[in-house]
Amino acid sequence: MKGSDAARRVLETANRARIFPAAAVDVGDSDRPLWQDALGSLTSGSDAARPAPSAIDTPFDLASLTKPLATAALVMRLVDTGSVTLDARVGEYFEEWRGPERRDTTIADLLEHASGLPARLLDQPPAGRREFEHDICTMPLEYAARTRSLYSDVGFILLGFLVADRGGASLENQFASLVRAIAPGLMFMLPIGTRRMAAPTTALDQDFRRGRTLVGEVHDNYAAALGGAAGHAGLFGTAEDVGAYARVVLRAARGDSRGPAPFTPSLVRRFTTRSHVPASSRALGWDTMLPTSSCGTRMSPSAFGHVGFTGTSLWIDPDRNRYFVLLTNRAHGGGTLEQMREVRRAFHDALA
Repeated sequence: MKGSDAARRVLETANRARIFPAAAVDVGDSDRPLWQDALGSLTSGSDAARPAPSAIDTPFDLASLTKPLATAALVMRLVDTGSVTLDARVGEYFEEWRGPERRDTTIADLLEHASGLPARLLDQPPAGRREFEHDICTMPLEYAARTRSLYSDVGFILLGFLVADRGGASLENQFASLVRAIAPGLMFMLPIGTRRMAAPTTALDQDFRRGRTLVGEVHDNYAAALGGAAGHAGLFGTAEDVGAYARVVLRAARGDSRGPAPFTPSLVRRFTTRSHVPASSRALGWDTMLPTSSCGTRMSPSAFGHVGFTGTSLWIDPDRNRYFVLLTNRAHGGGTLEQMREVRRAFHDALA
């Protein structure tokens, strides 16, 4: 595949610079993978005398890829069945979401990161759903809904609760049913036998697990407090898994109506269309292409995608009939978010 050699060199350079220990790649079109690769080792040199090599079937903590792949897709399914409407007010579903500044906030606002909610809670995460819901619904808003966009984990945690309530089953069980015929390896909470194969991450200082190496255990401390599955984080998967999922979305985005519900051309188009919120690149759970974003400068204006804190990303370009999966475990003694952003930009530019 043209560009793959240059893209691999980008990753090899980043690996030598210790921006991430391990990486796996799946790049393809709507029919099949065109380039699959893996490099590096699952642990840093200080962790093991003989660290295991990364492989295309290594599970990675997908972090915020959970937002579009799981939560937004499950909301899309609820919209498809009529169980939820995007313009419904959040207060219709959450009793404690009250007050004049909250009255007109909609489900679409949560999906577009335009609800007024901040990125995270003011204090350490509570111990379960009831406390999370209370804190999110009563915390001060930072701006009036739809006047701007501020990336918010807590907004997607609330969406995860909405999915569980309206879908009649847990977030993880609903997602398992959604992807059973698409990419069954994508899942919350890896089975015990698979966990040891996962690319490790390191818990952050603000985490009660601080400094611990996490293998097959969710990196995000809010998701950990919620038992491993949350609307904003908690999903695990291999590059092959994410690639299989991406092909379903890519086909629908290109007008193919033969995909499974809810991945219809009309719904996928609605969820991947850029918001009208001023200066926002966000869509409903997805981000969209800007020349300054992590997808680089060469994708078409129709491209959409997302990234994850641990070092993961997925971008889909319908006009060029391509998807780009890059999974790393930057969050295991790796580089900064800005370094990872530059690696992603160079990787995508080399391929696009």
